[in-house]
Amino acid sequence: MAQWHRLIDASPAHVWSVLGDGELYARWVVGTHETWERDDMWPAEGAELGYTLKLGPWITEGRTVSRICEPEHRLELEAVNGLGSARIGFRTLRWGDGCLVLVDEHPLRGPVTPLHNTALDALIRWRHRHMLARLERAVAEKAGAREDTSRAPG
Repeated sequence: MAQWHRLIDASPAHVWSVLGDGELYARWVVGTHETWERDDMWPAEGAELGYTLKLGPWITEGRTVSRICEPEHRLELEAVNGLGSARIGFRTLRWGDGCLVLVDEHPLRGPVTPLHNTALDALIRWRHRHMLARLERAVAEKAGAREDTSRAPG
């Protein structure tokens, strides 16, 4: 199982505001080019996001299903595409004034599952490191937009 973590200078509620916004996934999920909500219920259990995955010249579409949703604490997803599916779990923990975000991922079904090994885990952890850095930027940008809106003359 590939695991990574990042301490983000924001509350779990602010981190969750990005994790729970299906329109923002393409901004922080590495490799995802575009996302769209398939049923307007994201991130409720059973809700789905569609996505386009781009790796170099290779493009495919898939879907991500929310399997477990505990707002501000835990989000468990299953990403499904032509190669099979993977479980991606996020946990958010208040850590002082910040939020510790933990992510772990492993294949569930498909031809890649029996090939899962430590080398693949290393590649997934590299992706997680970049994904969580992008998540942190998205949280900061969304918080900045909230501050700008609250300061705007009304």
